[in-house]
Amino acid sequence: MFAVALSATLLGGCGALPRDVEGTYDRAAGGTLVVGVSEHEPWTSVNDATGEVSGSEAELIRGFADSIDADVEYKVASESVLAGWIEDGEIDVMIGGLTATSPWVSHMALTRPYTTVNSESGSDEKMVMGVPMGENKLMVELERYLARAEGEI
Repeated sequence: MFAVALSATLLGGCGALPRDVEGTYDRAAGGTLVVGVSEHEPWTSVNDATGEVSGSEAELIRGFADSIDADVEYKVASESVLAGWIEDGEIDVMIGGLTATSPWVSHMALTRPYTTVNSESGSDEKMVMGVPMGENKLMVELERYLARAEGEI
């Protein structure tokens, strides 16, 4: 009887995985995805006159947002400001030419690299995006979208 009660207790704690600690994915899906942008061409560019965000990562984010029926709200700032915002939950995703060796890894979780480019120094740079730590459902869904967009799956 004890084993049955213990099993029921343990299984009752199991929900749908992955899940977000703060529910970011569920809030954004069908609502608004708040994206922090650090200008870093060709990944991201901001038109000062119109505020329009463009670049390859902006296109990827718009595609991801469309896939979850979300609007995109951009917040433009420096990487250091965005790192604080993502840590505080003020933005859902950070874009702007981040690499897997980003110095901001203590402030956010980095997606798995979605592409690799050759840098000016000749080394390979693995390109990533940032999401709030603990927001695993958002991370998995974004990574799945990026893998599809890059032809991996």
